[in-house]
Amino acid sequence: MPNWTEHVIWWHVYPLGLVGADTTGQDRTPTHRLRQIESWLDYLLDLGANGLALGPVFASRTHGYDTTDYFEVDPRLGDTADLDHLIAECQRRGIRVMLDGVFNHVGRDFTPLVTALADPSAPENALFRRTLAGELVAFEGHDALVTLNHDNPAVTELVTDVMAHWLDRGIDAWRLDAAYAMPAAFWAGVLPRVREQHPEVYVMGEVLHGDYAGFVAASGVDTVTQYELWQAIWHALNERNFFELDWALTRHTAFLDAFVPYTFIGNHDVTRLASQIQDERHHPHALLLLLTLGGTPAIYYGDERGLRAVKEQRAGGDDAIRPVYPASPADLPSADQDPVAADTFVLHQELIGLRRRHPWLHTATSRPLALTNTGYVIEVTDGIQRLVVALNLGDEALTVVTDAAERLAGAADSSPAGHTVPPHGWAIFG
Repeated sequence: MPNWTEHVIWWHVYPLGLVGADTTGQDRTPTHRLRQIESWLDYLLDLGANGLALGPVFASRTHGYDTTDYFEVDPRLGDTADLDHLIAECQRRGIRVMLDGVFNHVGRDFTPLVTALADPSAPENALFRRTLAGELVAFEGHDALVTLNHDNPAVTELVTDVMAHWLDRGIDAWRLDAAYAMPAAFWAGVLPRVREQHPEVYVMGEVLHGDYAGFVAASGVDTVTQYELWQAIWHALNERNFFELDWALTRHTAFLDAFVPYTFIGNHDVTRLASQIQDERHHPHALLLLLTLGGTPAIYYGDERGLRAVKEQRAGGDDAIRPVYPASPADLPSADQDPVAADTFVLHQELIGLRRRHPWLHTATSRPLALTNTGYVIEVTDGIQRLVVALNLGDEALTVVTDAAERLAGAADSSPAGHTVPPHGWAIFG
């Protein structure tokens, strides 16, 4: 894993949503919307982040995950010059850039697929996986998404060329969409070739569950998405059951022995945290965990303002969690108009700032000091430095006994005997 990842905190955006492009496929009018994201780069820095993780930007028919051309920017976002400009503006500000590579499947308008369907004898047919009956394999039952044949060396060449092409143009990292659906051996063939040209690239694979460490080792990716921790955080806070979170952190600590997970409490595929956790008094607890536990953290756009939205299992069911942003931060509601958003943003700044003052948290492990259903006190350490993190979901104050004397964040009363965290509160001690 490249050294720069120790200090990166990603702001993850879904470009087609943020700029208000039509994702139904009905309106594909070429528009230079991608440059609108430039107006949010200083906002990203003000938040405390220094990485821009972009969702799909390549030509596609609808939502971006049905790619039609890996070498062209989606016309609803603009063109290659617009993406080059955005990358240059990020570089000027010291912001790392990650692109979303959808290499498991393609859309029906992918040019080689169109050629293959028109001519059964065309060599392009070998690029796509088929059933024994000769039918194209759809990704997870979505007929519009056709699975690539990852056993074909031509697919290895294609993906290698795509990754190198955009790294040559200045990006720093790749997210591998649906990495869990592809053979680890495929990536073991691609990534060494990519790293020969770009040894500092950071590669993150989307893996939902299973043997995370095994996939990292077999594939050669740097990391995978830590969905287990995401699930445990919101579910434990919702159910007031810290034993569930403690179990997940035992596994998280084991993962950290093998790799540094990509951590998050929101993304483009899941219900918003503020809608998922029913008691709004416990929303800060999730952010506290994200930014004090080991991992490479990502903030999903809108979460820093406390947006609410529920993912629905229907056509268009992701639209609410992939919202339009104003043209620039100047168009956001004022603190008086939206105090929840303002307070949430300030809390993000505070906790991101604390993490930046303790960069060793990137690889830190945790162990419980006290554990009940509603009270959880953990020590987070790199073996030399440490913080003590206390979370209280109960209606009574939580007593924290520790020799960590200084309160660094949160609310607590202190005495020679220890600290007291108020009901439904949290605190960090050092």
